[in-house]
Formats: sequence, C-alpha cells, structure tokens
Amino acid sequence: MGGHSPRFDDLVLSLAGSRVCFLPTASGDESGQLVQLYERFGPRAEARHVSFHPWPRRDLRMCGWSAGMLCWFEAGVTDSFGPELRDLRDGLAFLPGSACQHYDSEEARRPVYRELVDRGFPPGYAADDGAALYFEGTALDEVVAAVPGVRAYRIRPGSEEPLEARLP
Repeated sequence: MGGHSPRFDDLVLSLAGSRVCFLPTASGDESGQLVQLYERFGPRAEARHVSFHPWPRRDLRMCGWSAGMLCWFEAGVTDSFGPELRDLRDGLAFLPGSACQHYDSEEARRPVYRELVDRGFPPGYAADDGAALYFEGTALDEVVAAVPGVRAYRIRPGSEEPLEARLP
C-alpha cells in the first residue's frame, strides 16, 4: 500500500462508496500495511480488513496493486516464488487472461511477459507503476493514471497495444 497516490485513494472511494476492505494476503498480513489502511481510509470511510487465505468470497468488489492486481486474473508474472520472474497459472480467475504489474519499473518484466505470451501464456494486460485497470464485470472499462505519462497495455502474441489512461 505504500507509495500510492492520493488520486488512487480518491478513485477507490469514488467506486467503493463509504466502505473499504483490505485483503492483506499478498503482503502476508503485514501489520504495517494494516496501519496504513486505517490511516489513509479511516478518516474518510468505513475501513476494515479481512485476513484469510487463500480464497476471497466471490461477492466482494475489490481492487489491488502489485500481486493484488495479478491475483484476480487466471495467470500472471510473479517473483513470489524466488528472485526470478516466472509464470503463475493458478490465479483466482475472476478476470480472464493474464496480467503483469511493474511493467515500466522492473527491467525484466516486459521481456519475460512478452515471451510467455508469445509462447502460449494467456494474453492479457500489463500496467506501469501508477496505472490502474478498471473492469466492469470481466470487460476492461478504462485505464486510470495516478500520474501523467503512465500506461497500460493489451498484450497478445506478437503485439503490445498501448491503452490510453485518464487522470482522475
């Protein structure tokens, strides 16, 4: 949760209304992240957290960044299993295809993800740090940028399509 823009906080609250719930499983239920949640959202909304592993309820409306972004997809690129990037093929599958976060900030992400998709990994989306993908159901509705210049991309075998992002 650290290092995120107040614009994203505003966007989350505009979508979620007066309630925000944090699922800290990707960060290992780290207490510091829970404190940040309550400091950032507590004065403006009913903030709560739910600690459980490994499956969320199907009726939750949630957002996530980093590992919290890719977990909603069928597949993704992760370094959760060691220092090397590798494919994750057992995401929650609430969203079809695959995802790759930190596309602009970690040098190896782009080539690893592109190679995986070119070799048969599910096509999907990549996001620069500071870019958010907003879905209505399972369809991408828009890309939102916390800062000017960040992008998201639609990744298919042999292609990378930049997607326009709006500032909230």
